[in-house]
Amino acid sequence: MNFSLCKFLVMPAILVSLSACQLTMNSKNSPQNTANEKFDSTVKALLDHRASTGIYQEGGEPNEESYWPDLSPQTLEKKYQQRLTIAAAFEKITQTSLSDDNKINYAIIKAQLDNSIAQYHFKAHYMPFNAESGFHSNLSFFINNTAFNKEKDIDFYLNKLSALPLYFDQNIYWMQQGLSTGITQPQAVLIGYEQSILAFIPEHAENSEFLKPFNTASNLIAPDVLADKKSQLIALLKTKVIPAYQHYYQFFTQEYFPNARKTIGVSATANGNEFYRNRVKHYTTTNMTPEQIHTLGLSEVKRIRQEMAEIIVKTGFKGTFAEFTDFLRTDAQFYAKTPLALLKEAAYIAKQMDAKLPALFKHLPRTPYGVAPVPDSIAPKYTTGRYIRAQNDTQPGYYWVNTYALDKRPLYVLPALTLHEGVPGHHLQISLNSELDNLPSYRRNAYISAFGEGWGLYAEWLGIEAGIYQDHYSNFGRLTYEMWRAARLVVDTGMHVMDWSRARAINFMTDNTALSSHNVQTEIDRYISWPGQALSYKIGEITIRNLRKKTAAELGQNFDVREFHHQILKNGSVPLQVLEDQINAYIATTLLTIAADDKKKSIVSE
Repeated sequence: MNFSLCKFLVMPAILVSLSACQLTMNSKNSPQNTANEKFDSTVKALLDHRASTGIYQEGGEPNEESYWPDLSPQTLEKKYQQRLTIAAAFEKITQTSLSDDNKINYAIIKAQLDNSIAQYHFKAHYMPFNAESGFHSNLSFFINNTAFNKEKDIDFYLNKLSALPLYFDQNIYWMQQGLSTGITQPQAVLIGYEQSILAFIPEHAENSEFLKPFNTASNLIAPDVLADKKSQLIALLKTKVIPAYQHYYQFFTQEYFPNARKTIGVSATANGNEFYRNRVKHYTTTNMTPEQIHTLGLSEVKRIRQEMAEIIVKTGFKGTFAEFTDFLRTDAQFYAKTPLALLKEAAYIAKQMDAKLPALFKHLPRTPYGVAPVPDSIAPKYTTGRYIRAQNDTQPGYYWVNTYALDKRPLYVLPALTLHEGVPGHHLQISLNSELDNLPSYRRNAYISAFGEGWGLYAEWLGIEAGIYQDHYSNFGRLTYEMWRAARLVVDTGMHVMDWSRARAINFMTDNTALSSHNVQTEIDRYISWPGQALSYKIGEITIRNLRKKTAAELGQNFDVREFHHQILKNGSVPLQVLEDQINAYIATTLLTIAADDKKKSIVSE
């Protein structure tokens, strides 16, 4: 599961590099020339809009307005109206007249723009958090990605934290609007959530997580300067940062939690059904309905359940499916004894897969990745693992492993998790995407969930080909992860549009997977609080696997898995229809080449 802090903001910055937009220029007044010029000018409007938000300066250097997004009602409404205007301009562009590159550019930018418009229209900013994290806890990522290489880095850090109370107040304001309109997170998923706020309220400011960047500060910064700046930060923590968290804690426990909605599905909120269908379209990049996805999920669950039953027989276990999963959940042999042991096992699996990559991929990323624990401040309600992308060329990516509650982190699912989050999953795909220098920046930084999570799940399946699942238990773990994603299709649609209760969803997932009870409840709460996102995994994976079957069938002995993977990844993260189009074009071009070669051979032989 890939993570982007931007998903909790009202509008992810659309990073645009006009010079990188590849325009195909034919005759001066040709339709393609006109369409590409119109596309060029519309993207420029986006660039101007992005610059006006003050979130980032060109070149990545922070400016005085870049400390936190301005979430004031006036600013959000202004941005919304600007985006509507730009979206209308996009609608007037004749897509069929665009160059091949700009057809993809159009699809990606338009999807980002439409999503930002929909988020505001459906008042998603009334809920600036979900069951596992939010604006207050995502500061862990800000802390971990901060490096003090020079004195001005520390000054920016101090100034940013000094501006934190206003950012908190603005988020709390929108949560209050949510309370008054019934657009809140369900109370059922918020039990214990206040602990994620308390994690940032230490008894002594000197023990605050916000001091971590000083531990790795550059030795080029004078020691007396570091000491002085550290004293300034401690004073700031005492007067502004910790009080902001205390205020939020009081609001959350005394006002928000007691009055949060008692329903589960987003359909119970104003325009909830329309919002959910919008989320389905956004996260799957298809026109499938919730009902179609629910039916597909039931079919996949039935298929995978049969494969699981076959593996249980192979293990020699005598008993029912429920008894086997209970055995897996409770037997000590399947669990690490210490956090370090779990991390070492994950790292070992990762290195095993590293050695398999050259046989499967033509191109590998320059960026390395590390294995690290999920930060303690967010671990209790956090998912089992996640990939954290590199922030710049001087940093690695990270495969995060949740070491909280070790008796709920089974080793038999660790190979599948590692392949999904590390390689050949998120790290490989996201890093290669960011290194595609021929693409505009918004393409290099884009993350389309159906593509990215579909690739991550495909990467788990690819582990069979790579020989990673070396025993029946780890292969069952792979299937339980696939079942987990198939069950999501059922429970996500079930809860949000079919009136399923939380208990029914938990029971369905418990009965069909070997996930621990803790993981099941954590995941169900994630689906409740993040409607539609869980659908992207299986829809994307099915698309990629079907494209591989089609390519292999049509190319026959000329099928090359390394070339197929290159064709999947070469254009970065794209909507699924774009992916299908590019693979169909590859098949057609390859068949023409094969036919031409055969004709030449035939002529020579004659």
